Amino acid sequence: MIEQNAARGLVIAAPRSSSGKTTVTLGLLRAFARRGVRVAGLKCGPDYIDPAFHAVAAGRAGVNLDAWSMSPGLVAALAKQSTSDAELVLCEGLMGLFDGVPAALGRSGSTADIAAATGWPVLLILDVSGQSQSAAAIVKGCATYDPRIQIAGVILNKVGSARHKRLVTDAIEAIGLRVVGSIPRDSSVVLPERHLGLVQAEETEGLEAILEAMANLVAQHVDLDEVKSLARSSRSTIEHSTIALEPPGQRIALARDAAFSFMYPHLLAGWRNAGAEIIPFSPLADEGPREDCDVCWLPGGYPELHAGVLAAASSFKSGLMAFAETRPVHGECGGYMALGETLEDADGVTHKMIGLLSVRTSFAKRKMQLGYRDVTLSADTVLGNSGRRLRGHEFHYATILDKGGDEPLVSATDAYGASPEPAGSRRGNVTGSFFHVIAASD
Repeated sequence: MIEQNAARGLVIAAPRSSSGKTTVTLGLLRAFARRGVRVAGLKCGPDYIDPAFHAVAAGRAGVNLDAWSMSPGLVAALAKQSTSDAELVLCEGLMGLFDGVPAALGRSGSTADIAAATGWPVLLILDVSGQSQSAAAIVKGCATYDPRIQIAGVILNKVGSARHKRLVTDAIEAIGLRVVGSIPRDSSVVLPERHLGLVQAEETEGLEAILEAMANLVAQHVDLDEVKSLARSSRSTIEHSTIALEPPGQRIALARDAAFSFMYPHLLAGWRNAGAEIIPFSPLADEGPREDCDVCWLPGGYPELHAGVLAAASSFKSGLMAFAETRPVHGECGGYMALGETLEDADGVTHKMIGLLSVRTSFAKRKMQLGYRDVTLSADTVLGNSGRRLRGHEFHYATILDKGGDEPLVSATDAYGASPEPAGSRRGNVTGSFFHVIAASD
């Protein structure tokens, strides 16, 4: 047994979504980084977008920690590895602090599960608009609801006035909890959004200026020294591999541009740690996978926003089709859509895709699909042998117009025990589905 992590950490959480977790987390990361603190940003749950912003704000990459899809050992190992040379860890939560799915204790996927697994105290972000002393009752409920976790301090957000701040602060500190910051209402410091959440970090115009503004706002209204003093080292002593899924090949051609960017950092890091080499290429630049690679992976992203460019990318399409004749090609979500016959964009225009799978998809006929997935492989594929179980999630608005005649890739159920149903497609060396893998569950 070894100590899991020498870095001192905090989990940034809130009683509900849209309380300001991301703004505060990014502001704290950049503010501490400006001070010369080696700070690392992590993210609870299945989210591609926030970790990229964390990496820019902190100046170093982080990972996702997901208590439903990952085993406790994998959570502990990833937390240790990704923060091994950090002084301070700020792990941004998802949704409300206790929000998760029905599962065994510690495996619901909630932010509280990650706080309990790591032993990092919770810094609670509280949107106090529309209330004053009643906020203390919410804080007290959060502090007593789950004995596994500790609320170390509170940051008030959207404070209306000095009087408002005093009323809320006095009420919360009367129950024995520290208010370490009070941020006024400020609609000018925001990140742009689109249908799957925030616009990606690499696409956000003026990101450095936005992060600096967030850091200035937080540094002005939050006691950074006090926040740092609240952090604690992890109490976990689990030793475990950080490889969530074995590399699908020795040299992996990875589509990587604005259309294909949703790839979990922990998977890529695990593949590299296992000795694999990642060779990126850009379909939007009309590039195909390199010939010296032995597998091609098309991750999710926003192909619906670039469908016309992809349809006209003749070198990409011909290169991928030639590659697929002899080697595996796998597509997740957006990658799956690109591998299909056609993709209908938001304006109802149908674009011819690669046609390596027979599925036809539409972004014009939108229906949100969101949630965890527990899948079993229906055949031997690049993801593993038939019968292997994987855990991950779906998050997309696209719909399937026609599944086509391909065999299903997996049998899929959800976190609520729904009856398993066939999902995805496989034909020859090509596989794909809307399912984003997070970790093998065997």
